Amino acid sequence: MSTYQIKTQVVGSYPVPSWLRAYPTAPNLRDAMLAVVKTQELAGIDIISDGELSRFDVNHPETNGMIEYFIRPMGGMSNQISREDWHQYQQATGMQFRSKPPGMVTNSIHEGTLNLPEAWKSIKSLSNSSMMFTLTSPYMLAKTLHDRHYGDIKTLTNAIARVLAQQVAGIDAPMVQIDEANLPGNVEDASWAHEPINLVLNAIQGERALHLCFGNYGGQSIQKGFWTHLIKFFNQLDVNHLVLEFARRGYDELEAFNDLRPDIKLGIGVVDIKDNEVESQDLIAKRVDRATRILGPERIGWIHPDCGFWMLPRTVADEKMKRLVLGRNLVEDK
Repeated sequence: MSTYQIKTQVVGSYPVPSWLRAYPTAPNLRDAMLAVVKTQELAGIDIISDGELSRFDVNHPETNGMIEYFIRPMGGMSNQISREDWHQYQQATGMQFRSKPPGMVTNSIHEGTLNLPEAWKSIKSLSNSSMMFTLTSPYMLAKTLHDRHYGDIKTLTNAIARVLAQQVAGIDAPMVQIDEANLPGNVEDASWAHEPINLVLNAIQGERALHLCFGNYGGQSIQKGFWTHLIKFFNQLDVNHLVLEFARRGYDELEAFNDLRPDIKLGIGVVDIKDNEVESQDLIAKRVDRATRILGPERIGWIHPDCGFWMLPRTVADEKMKRLVLGRNLVEDK
């Protein structure tokens, strides 16, 4: 990791190489992971990921790893969705952009065959650089499900959180990041959502990070809302740093983070992942400068893309990572 005060990271995902999609075999998957890791190393990213390729299923390469990867192995779940259950899900959920639920809760949730420590073990040896591990928030997972057992979103979320906490307790990654892309558009649940998320955060051995955004589904923002409405929620988190979307939305809400608890470092999104245009290092430096002027240099701990890179061409994602590091260097080398 660099000696700079402001660290650089990716949010997690990386475009799946076309040759892996064409020939989804276990050896090709490992080769793809190595390529993704080396690309980040060459760009100079401080803490890197496997591009979330550890979630890639060679038997079902089209599967969305952010939800199904975590849900389907858990006990108490079924993927046998009847027409009536499908209809009820479409009427009741806030996930209308999904064609059907990823799973249905039919009994008390337990670990089942989910094995995140083994997934971490498979990637931790791919690099000598600091590596992160990412997982989806229990709240977001709960919101995507069709629940026929608990009958209450809070109870369901806590059940999932207990499973995820058991899993991350066995992961010795330098940083574990929880990803939440639903709560920013459902602030009515922010009064309690910190509790299950904290269950997972407190089980993490290393740096505890929480990424929030307003959605990145096919390049579209799914949720609407304002960071200002979540400051109280942020202050109730047992987190080391936040990883927040800003580049696409703009930086008008930065001043609200003067009310953020002083021990929480802020991660600022300075790269727009919903646009193929590659930001200049000067533009990235200006965005970082603006944040540090408003909030003070001690507050800004990280800079990163707004969300994951999965929807971009590889050449664009690679160049955006390089500019991210060069922009940070411009700021700190003054």
